[in-house]
Formats: sequence, structure tokens, C-alpha cells
Amino acid sequence: MPQETQPTISVRDLAAKFAWEQVTGDENSLKRRLVTAETNRPGLELTGYFPNTVAKRLTILGDKEILYIDQEMDEVSQRKSFEFLTGENTPAIVIAHGHQCPPILAEIAIRKNFPIFKTAVETAHTIVNVTNYLDERLAHSIIIHGELMQIYGVGVMITGDSGMGKSEIALELIKKGHQLVADDRIDCYRIHNVLVGRTPKMLEGFMELRGVGIINIGRMYGVGAFAHQTNIDFQIELVSFDGEEEYDRVGIEEKEYSEIMGVKILKMRIPVSGGRPMSAIIETAVTNYLLLQDGFDSAKEFEEIVLKKIAENKEGNDDESVSGY
Repeated sequence: MPQETQPTISVRDLAAKFAWEQVTGDENSLKRRLVTAETNRPGLELTGYFPNTVAKRLTILGDKEILYIDQEMDEVSQRKSFEFLTGENTPAIVIAHGHQCPPILAEIAIRKNFPIFKTAVETAHTIVNVTNYLDERLAHSIIIHGELMQIYGVGVMITGDSGMGKSEIALELIKKGHQLVADDRIDCYRIHNVLVGRTPKMLEGFMELRGVGIINIGRMYGVGAFAHQTNIDFQIELVSFDGEEEYDRVGIEEKEYSEIMGVKILKMRIPVSGGRPMSAIIETAVTNYLLLQDGFDSAKEFEEIVLKKIAENKEGNDDESVSGY
């Protein structure tokens, strides 16, 4: 069963990523965690309206907010709003477009050891940059056991029961010039409605082979033999060959899909037995997948040829019957 994880990121890491200038808060204040990629521009909060505010969002003060604070808010209203905005659940405040921190906000933040930053980047660009970065860093993930490869540019997840020879098949594919992304542990993230797979940094480029141990793919086959991450486009599930099982030999049956974190990907079951060239079969399956993406379905094309031939034969038989009569 896939294991889901809840990622977070510290204010320190976020500020370092964008080289923000720290205005208030000490090192301890930078330990606050962000759990959502959404940001907050506190228009209603500055007017003194606080219900339904999501306090866990990073707060951004831009041109409009600073202008409103300077021209419309007296000291009492500023203190009321700033006490709320610097609450325990708010990760930090970022002041964009090179504006200075309002003195009353700085005073309250210093007293509460609350982190405030400023940046010269325009407000809209700051929000887009932060949101895109946090979308990736805070994406929910699950762990799936299998191999993740880039084959002909397609992110292929190879799954199956333990002992099916997934690592050995992956090694054969690597020797053919394809790239390994993850061996055994695949960390799957949903980012912008796309599945992305990677493996922990310490495992990148390594593979475990039964009877051999841990091998370094990068050193053995070159740094181009592995990739840091890939979109997950296609799943191949390896199953033990069963002589009693009826396998789809033509490919005209209903296509099967896996749903992972709400994203559907095409899935194919391939039986494994001694002597089958599995790496070549998987390459063929991926090539067929690419044709499907371009609108070419080999199975349907074959079906149409067969049906056309049947129709021609039937027409010929009907003509013979009429002439014989």
C-alpha cells in the first residue's frame, strides 16, 4: 500500500531560496514551517475583518497594502491588524517591491520575534515565484515500490511482486541507453495535475541487485545513465506467466488505467516467464505507447483490416450465391 507523506518547508529555506532581506526575527523565528503554497494579500485583515482568514499562508504586502497602511490606517487600527497578522500560525510576512516595513509592524514583530522580509521584486512576480516553488516543494507524495525509468523520453513505472526481476530488467534497459530514475523506492508527487517521480537524494544513481549488492549506475555506465526525476506517464505491471490465464494477445480490449493521487496513467500488464526478452518487450510497449499518444492504435488498425477482409469475403460469397442461383 502506498505511504503518503506530508511535506513542509522552513521559513529559513524559503528566504534563502529568494535571497530576501530579513527585517525582523532571530534564527529561532526562521524555524517556522510552511504547509501550503497559497499566499495571502491581507486586504480584509487590514480593514479589521478577520473571520475565515487562513492564517497558515505566507503573507505578502505589496503596493496597494503599503499605500493603504500609510494613508488610511491610524495607529490603533494598525496595531489591531498587525497583532493579528503576526499570529503564531502565520509563517512570515514578505514586503515586496522595495517598500520599507511600517514602523508599527516592525515594533510588534520585534516584540513577538516574528520574521519579516523585504524584496525588491514586484508583488505579482513575488507571488508567482513563491507559489510555483512551494507548489513543488509542498506537493503531497506517496511512496511506490518499483522501478522508474526514462525510456525514449517516456517516464515508465515498472511494478510487480517481489522477485519478478524488476531491477534486472531495469539494468538491461540501462545498458541499452535508457535512464534510471528510481530503484525500488519511487517518491511520487502530484504537481500541477502531473505525476512526478524521483528518489531520495542519497539513493540517486544506485541500484540493488540480489546476489551482487549495491551498484553505482553513474560510475559504471556514466552520469547519463540516470535522471534526477521524470513525469510518470505509463505503468507496466509485471505478472507471473500463467498458462491457464487468458492474456490479451491483440490489444483491442478496453485500455486499463491506474489512478495515483487522482491522476490517471495508462497501465499495461506484461507476463514474465523464463526466456522472454523483457527489456525488448518493454521497449516495444513504450514505442506503442508513443504511437497511441500520436493517435495511432496498432490494435485498432489491425482490427479494421480484419473486418474489411471479412466484409470483402462476405461480399464475394454473396456474389457467388447469386450467380449460382
